[in-house]
Amino acid sequence: MFRVNKMIAGILPLMPEKLVWLFSSRYIAGQNLSDALDITRQLNAQGMQTTIDLLGEFLMTASKIDRYKSEYERLIDTSAEELLDNSFSVKPTMFGLLIDRDLCYLNLHDIVSKAVSHDRFVRIDMEDSQCTDRELELFRRLHAEFPGHVGIVLQACLKRTMDDLNMLAASVPYRDKLNIRICKGIYDEAPAIAYKKKEDVSRNFLKALEFMIGHDMFAAIATHDKKLVEGAYRLISRYKVRNDRYEFQMLYGVTPELRRSVVESGHRMRVYVPYGKEWFNYSLRRLRENPRMISHIIKALFVRR
Repeated sequence: MFRVNKMIAGILPLMPEKLVWLFSSRYIAGQNLSDALDITRQLNAQGMQTTIDLLGEFLMTASKIDRYKSEYERLIDTSAEELLDNSFSVKPTMFGLLIDRDLCYLNLHDIVSKAVSHDRFVRIDMEDSQCTDRELELFRRLHAEFPGHVGIVLQACLKRTMDDLNMLAASVPYRDKLNIRICKGIYDEAPAIAYKKKEDVSRNFLKALEFMIGHDMFAAIATHDKKLVEGAYRLISRYKVRNDRYEFQMLYGVTPELRRSVVESGHRMRVYVPYGKEWFNYSLRRLRENPRMISHIIKALFVRR
């Protein structure tokens, strides 16, 4: 099945956008802010929180960066005005990380400041390995000023992740306010720096999660893998983790049955809701980098949200 998924992912760039949208629309809210807000209202009504992500990354021009920054500020203000239960995810390369680190910091500082003014939370998404050190540095600078209002993502596929967790635990003030999303990671990295076997990635995921729990960090558990969900349940039970010190996170439209079962078991769930005009390139990259998602999406086409 994996080979079939990989083949489909490989030919998607040759397909019409409307056909690609068939694969993408199950896990992308739409192209406009109103679409993301509508989905958030629906999920809030079902007892779930969301994190809204405006699609677009690796921007290299100042005009585009300014446009996306304005859109994020509008997203934050509108979410607060409508009293929606959501946070925000940002990709630093959207705000100039690969052009000028200080420029990126200033852009994100403004966005986080806006979110804090509404008592909202911003998550810095982790991108490919060329960005890891820069994004950890960016997070540490912002966390020092806005503890409890900004978080980071670590990827279990990277061999460095446990070292990064130890570094954060030892060097970041307000450790109890550290909020980290642990995910498997979708980027195709070299074997020298990344685990390639599923069992190794899963083992590192649970090892990282146990470290986070043991060091009183807020754990955002991002996975669609039932075995990892069950492993997380065991750790939560063993360490008697309070309900307000962790949450599960899943992509909008992917594994909806598993998502419902987590909520029905009494655990907090936050759904990642992406939207924007850049959906096409995002979809192609995401499906190429993780062809297994195609099976989830095809299945989801026949399942009510």
